[in-house]
Amino acid sequence: MQSDNPMFIGPTQTAHFIVARHKISLVVLFIQLAPFCLGALNLTIFVLERDGVLTVAFLDVGQGDAIYVETPHGNQVLIDGGKGRAVLRALGTQMSYFDRSIDMVIATHPDLDHIGGLPEVFKRFDVATFIESGVEDPGAENKALHEAVQNEGISLDTARRGMTFMLDTEVMLEILFPDREVTTFEPNTGSVVAKLTYKDTSFLFTGDSPAGIETYLTAVYREKLKSNVLKVGHHGSKTSSAELFLGFVDPEYAVISASCDNPYGHPHQEILDRLEQFKAQVLSTCNLGTLTFTSNGETVT
Repeated sequence: MQSDNPMFIGPTQTAHFIVARHKISLVVLFIQLAPFCLGALNLTIFVLERDGVLTVAFLDVGQGDAIYVETPHGNQVLIDGGKGRAVLRALGTQMSYFDRSIDMVIATHPDLDHIGGLPEVFKRFDVATFIESGVEDPGAENKALHEAVQNEGISLDTARRGMTFMLDTEVMLEILFPDREVTTFEPNTGSVVAKLTYKDTSFLFTGDSPAGIETYLTAVYREKLKSNVLKVGHHGSKTSSAELFLGFVDPEYAVISASCDNPYGHPHQEILDRLEQFKAQVLSTCNLGTLTFTSNGETVT
């Protein structure tokens, strides 16, 4: 699937599908309510404009990662799914009740706290495409994940450096890592790293990538790593967030996804101190719950 040309997921096809899906839901609702109506009812269906806004929500799923992306035209991506059903509750705060499809799901690596909730997502939502790192894991969670992908007939592909997904007219998701076969890699080391760009704003998603991979990314991409928002690697563990890497990313916001009572001590204090040195505003799902950012293409708030 690797190509020099961007791969399109809307808006020419996907956005129209999303609009049609909402119309069907509203019509069904009208039919259910019709017997209780005493008079004629005119039903008008509106397609809501999002005024060019990109939404990125770091979902509160406890000790784990789950990131929801919605483009200005309504195309949707989920990156990781936490370790259980908490992701469904969190998605319910971001998506319409009638919305039962997600365009793309990405699993950064096959650890329970990143993929445990995805089988339920695949059962609940009509998912078009699933992207994984390629790390092989014999565990029950990864087996359940692939069984769900197969049972639901979801298109499956492996992330590779250079893959570019045009999620919307001016919204691009680029895979920065893996750059090779990672079948035998330790899961964290094989994590998918991706950069989401909307006009002049960007978000960097790092999974649980350790400092060694960050060093590699720094050597390859350098200034290209610059991003408004950084998803801090490995829940704020001291195994990630190397100084050189942070210097090139230079984020305005650093997001840590972790539970307050996790047994690992995440986030580690030395990482919090390091992020403070780089003047990043550190935000944690532990303290604030789901963290939702919006971008108009010029600024992130």
